[in-house]
Amino acid sequence: MNKYSEIYGLDISKDVFDVYGSQTGHTQFKNDERGFKSFLNYVSKGALVVMEATGYYHYRLAQFLFKSGVCVSVVNPLSVKRFIQMKLAKVKTDKSDAKAICEYGQMNDVPLYTALNEVQSECLQLFRLLDSYIKQSTASKNKLHGEETLGIPSKFVYRSLKRHVKHLKKEIAAIEERLLALVKQDQQYQLTLLNSIPGMGVKTALFLIVVTDGFKKFETASQLCSYVGITPTIRLSGSSVRGRSRISKVGNKKLRNLLFLCAFSACKHNKACREIYERLVNKGKSKKLALIAVANKLLKQAFAIAKSGRPYDENFVSKLA
Repeated sequence: MNKYSEIYGLDISKDVFDVYGSQTGHTQFKNDERGFKSFLNYVSKGALVVMEATGYYHYRLAQFLFKSGVCVSVVNPLSVKRFIQMKLAKVKTDKSDAKAICEYGQMNDVPLYTALNEVQSECLQLFRLLDSYIKQSTASKNKLHGEETLGIPSKFVYRSLKRHVKHLKKEIAAIEERLLALVKQDQQYQLTLLNSIPGMGVKTALFLIVVTDGFKKFETASQLCSYVGITPTIRLSGSSVRGRSRISKVGNKKLRNLLFLCAFSACKHNKACREIYERLVNKGKSKKLALIAVANKLLKQAFAIAKSGRPYDENFVSKLA
């Protein structure tokens, strides 16, 4: 039996959010401060509010409800999408999505949301901006290369692109400096510990500390690996279906990509990671699968070191991770 008095599923858009209660059915509120307060008065005591992670739109409401003492769960949109597909639903509206999220909350043991502090909130904003600037920089560099290949038919265009790349480089450096200062202010020792792991980049260490709240959000390494989405899924069915193992991809895509990039360096400089990579490749596994296994190992090492409070030691880490 569910421990909550009622479960509300929320489908959030830019201007409104649709609510479907397990007992009260459908209603709708404005996605602003006045709507938040109206919804807070509407929610029954001891209820659980379940919503999808929808970038900017869910964040303010989740923070507001958490600080108001309401139990909140922010779930992965991909998990809800698969849940809807399993039900073979043919109708898709904001109302039906809110109902599906409500049913997902009823049928699954969903994790409770913990509000971000000011440092974590700013760090996540900085990471989003950093990603945007890096993409712009890559696109501009590609355009520069294209202009050079054409023989620079327009010097004005070429110089404009050069200035833009230079400006983005300056902004990226400023953001990285600010990120480092914020995490040092909050988690200096943990950052030092993670930087001691061969193959672990500073950017990855920073993001890992921020999204895990200094590893407080997870009790085991397997929970963290599931959150990131680098746990393998096995595809077996009867005697005929023998699909290749692959990662679940239900998790934090940004952190997963960062760890995968770190895996290349870890294969060269991290003894335990190198041994896993070589063993899998020698068994005939693909290099990509071996790199995913390395990323998984790297994450387990980070968890073991953060929880133990001891810097990297290949003999100590190999026992824990």
